[in-house]
Amino acid sequence: MRLHEGGKEIGCVYCDEPNVTRYNTDFPLRKAMRTAFRYMSECKECRRRRMVTVMRTFAAAHFENGYWNTGGYCNRTGPMSEGEVDFGKFEWEVRNVQMEEFERGRKNGGRFEVVDVSRAMLMRADGHPGEHWGNKWMKGYNDCTHWCMPGPVDMWSELLLAVLRKPSAFHLNSV
Repeated sequence: MRLHEGGKEIGCVYCDEPNVTRYNTDFPLRKAMRTAFRYMSECKECRRRRMVTVMRTFAAAHFENGYWNTGGYCNRTGPMSEGEVDFGKFEWEVRNVQMEEFERGRKNGGRFEVVDVSRAMLMRADGHPGEHWGNKWMKGYNDCTHWCMPGPVDMWSELLLAVLRKPSAFHLNSV
């Protein structure tokens, strides 16, 4: 994947070409989030309307023994223990980039709140339908990326409600 900025190629992700700067996947994510938070922080219309932006952190897929198209599955029937979770995993790295840029945006005067679901969702591998979703469209593939079972998404709603109820989140002093 080639990366461009200001009409000029600045590097790539997942490439190995001579004289092209190679970046990890966190680089374009960080740039995109920084740009979005900067825009929202500087948005005069947002300030005039006293808007608050709520960000939800990354929720993990839980494929085991392969990816969605290579035989991976997610057949867990209960949450993982904290000891079973790999907090060095790609999903946790994505969450950390999100949180770093979120904090940067707040320090730059943005009105942001966060619904941080990453840690809990890394532990909720049982919230995916796996082979039990009655897949009629993609025979032989499991769906370990969508949250279809009761519990995990209900928790997202509870966390969002807690953020919305925070007095400091939407205090409408002059901005």
